Amino acid sequence: MNEHKSAGVCGLNHITLAVADVQRSVTFYRDVLGCSVRALWNDGAYLEAGTLWLCLSRDDLVRTSPHPDYTHFAFSVPDGEFAEISARLREACKVWKNNISEGASIYFLDPDGHKLEVHVGDIETRLAHYRSDSSKGVQVFDD
Repeated sequence: MNEHKSAGVCGLNHITLAVADVQRSVTFYRDVLGCSVRALWNDGAYLEAGTLWLCLSRDDLVRTSPHPDYTHFAFSVPDGEFAEISARLREACKVWKNNISEGASIYFLDPDGHKLEVHVGDIETRLAHYRSDSSKGVQVFDD
């Protein structure tokens, strides 16, 4: 599958989320998730979470309930901080899914119903899990 590497994307540049109330969303992402606010204007904000650039953009067509599919965004958190942030999230948010995958995770909704996750681990820990447990039928490709 990885036999040919061609020119292409080199990473995720940013994520933009449509929000009904910019200040409410900034407060959530800053105070509950711990993102850094980098810019703020009437209809939007730029925040950082590690190397992730997150844009919040006010939109009159923002969703009124979570999208029914599994699509979501996952934020990384160090193992030693998971219990604290998980407790904050359980207090402040609706949990939309129980974790059944490798690694500690909590799946929650932001104030506008976007499906989010906080996860301990990275792609290497996930691939190591599948290398050690072939029962799921996942084919792992190593460079």
